[in-house]
Amino acid sequence: MRPLKLQRRFLATLLVSCLMIYMANASKPNILLMMVDDLGLGDVGCYGNHTLRTPNIDHLAKEGVKLTQHIAAAPLCTPSRAAFLTGRYPIRSGMGSSSEKPVLLWTACSGGLPPNETTFARILQQQGYTTALIGKWHQGVNCESYTDHCHHPLNHGFGYFYGMPFSLVNECQGAEVPEIQAPLRAKYWLYSQIIGLALLTLLIGKLTSLFAVKWKVILCFALFGLLYFISWYASHGFIKYWNCILMRDHDIIEQPMKLEKTASGVLKEAVSFIERNKNGPFLLFVSFLHVHTPLATTEKFLGKSRHGLYGDNVEEVDWMVGRILNAIDKEGLKNNTFTYFTSDHGGLLDTQNQNIKRGGWNGIYKGGKGMGGWEGGIRVPGIFRWPGVLPADTIINEPTSLMDIYPTVVHLAGGTVPQDRAIDGQNLMPLLQGTVQHSEHEFLFHYCGSYLHAVRWHQKESRALWKAHYVTPIFYPEGAGACYGRGICPCFGEGVTHHDPPLLFDLSRDPSEATPLSPALEPLFGTVISSIERAVEEHRKTLTPVPQQLSGYNNVWKPWLQPCCGTFPFCWCDKEGDSDQGIL
Repeated sequence: MRPLKLQRRFLATLLVSCLMIYMANASKPNILLMMVDDLGLGDVGCYGNHTLRTPNIDHLAKEGVKLTQHIAAAPLCTPSRAAFLTGRYPIRSGMGSSSEKPVLLWTACSGGLPPNETTFARILQQQGYTTALIGKWHQGVNCESYTDHCHHPLNHGFGYFYGMPFSLVNECQGAEVPEIQAPLRAKYWLYSQIIGLALLTLLIGKLTSLFAVKWKVILCFALFGLLYFISWYASHGFIKYWNCILMRDHDIIEQPMKLEKTASGVLKEAVSFIERNKNGPFLLFVSFLHVHTPLATTEKFLGKSRHGLYGDNVEEVDWMVGRILNAIDKEGLKNNTFTYFTSDHGGLLDTQNQNIKRGGWNGIYKGGKGMGGWEGGIRVPGIFRWPGVLPADTIINEPTSLMDIYPTVVHLAGGTVPQDRAIDGQNLMPLLQGTVQHSEHEFLFHYCGSYLHAVRWHQKESRALWKAHYVTPIFYPEGAGACYGRGICPCFGEGVTHHDPPLLFDLSRDPSEATPLSPALEPLFGTVISSIERAVEEHRKTLTPVPQQLSGYNNVWKPWLQPCCGTFPFCWCDKEGDSDQGIL
């Protein structure tokens, strides 16, 4: 009888433990994060747009909390998303560039979100959450071989991945003006000519012994052949075979990806994940490929907006948001789901093509994507909904950050943020629920790459919101408000202006940053600048040197890192055919 009693006791203990785990998980909310790519703050109805139709996003804001000072940690996707995932300024993880290449440029480069960085997905996975990323990644893939997947989403806490490991570029569509292949072709053609001249010098000269010349000739022939091949390959538009890839977990399922299917595929995968994991808890990060150029809008929305292809794309992504929210409602998960909507940074302004509008609108705010610390490039939508927990139809004007999502969702999942590193985000729940009136952020630092361009000071004892610009990009042509003809504005060098004293604005009175304050007319000028400079000194003490993920070496195409479905370099496959068609 004694063994039987022990068995019963063991079974009872096991049952209680399972029940406790179930109850703990049942009390945890599902978490749905939705991020649009390159969406301007002024493109959304609830943020002041009256000509684009965004009813689903607007309704989400009506049912929850809308932030008006929600700030990205960088005005470009790779560093901004790194900060979002880690709750840390991108400079801390080496994802802030000190070179002329401010984002990852290749699927086959060795840079990316370091494996030792702890994303919120990893913590939530440890807390019993089923986690998934659907859509854009742009945080790298491999380090040393084409199969190590050291930067891959599955190595950063996501249990499921369906999407694009890179980012949309014009080459993905083919009909657009090339973004990568034209400069690549010119660069490698030049390199091949230099190697060719070196080869010719070795052949006709007698600089060393015959044996030494022999091996130098072989090496030069090899380099010449490789560089010539790359320049030739790029000229025939094969960049899309290398960068425009669709993956499911570690497997390539489309190479190149078919842009006309991407919206349907992302939506189908998001809805399917919700249906499969309705018993929760789950973390679903839907990282839309919309509204980044080349704006591959499906036929259902083509020509339906008042703002060309860009407007069509915005209205399509709003419809996709609505379908995902409908899936949450259909499964009875609305009241147990913490829902968040944002953009990774401001809208791109330099996108006019044959008089067709292809870029976003950032409302009253100056600048846009890739324009340093100007508000238009870093102020983004921030909408939260959790019925019964967060108030409805509420607006909060306090400064907040995309980095705040990290500690917020970790808190909701019952986890703790890492204690061995600086976490720059703040838990938003007290502010969202109204138990505190002011943001925990006194200072926010606005980086362009690894260069500090501006600092925001929320002076809590007054209504002032100061912002000092130490560096600003030089707009071209003068007065245009963007770097037209130059692509993304530079972060350093001859393309920027250094300000001493800094340009100072009070955003509470001048949110458009139209008129800088002067020491002669602003009595507090010296006091404010001194306070900000002390904050900068303290902030810099918290920075430690780390490997630069966007360095010249880490951000160059490496053949041995190229994900390839087929025989390299002729990579091609379509493993799922038309299986993603039909949902639109």
